[in-house]
Amino acid sequence: MILRVAAILMYLAMAAPAALAHPPTVLNEAGQKATAEEITAFRKTIVDAIRAKDAAKLRELYAPSFVHTHTSAKSDNRDARIVTALSGDPVIETAETTELEIRVPNDWTAIATGLSPIKSLADGKTYAVRWMAVYVRTEKSWALAASQATRSHEIKN
Repeated sequence: MILRVAAILMYLAMAAPAALAHPPTVLNEAGQKATAEEITAFRKTIVDAIRAKDAAKLRELYAPSFVHTHTSAKSDNRDARIVTALSGDPVIETAETTELEIRVPNDWTAIATGLSPIKSLADGKTYAVRWMAVYVRTEKSWALAASQATRSHEIKN
């Protein structure tokens, strides 16, 4: 009997956090717009940190589990991405954006998609690069959780 009660109490203790958790809130149009503006400001914070070569700040802005998939299919974790960004290599975070859309499915997540002209270090040509970035809300602000870039056509000057 004591083992059964102990097992029930253990089960309840493990289930309590899940029962107290709440699903993300689906935002109305005004909430989506406000969150999109937060993401726009957050994106600028990343650019400012890259330009200032502030690696410590970038470590705060990129999620610990961050991953970026390059146009070559190579993947970088947070530290590798920060090294790339600080080295001056062309990255989607600092590239001019000719198209940008920020979708906000809920109050914890935002997805930005864009099109940027990026010069290839390999051949010196400029390509249209379609990219996406996923942002997640943290206790303090937002974090860049994942990004991916796909090279499209060459842009002729």
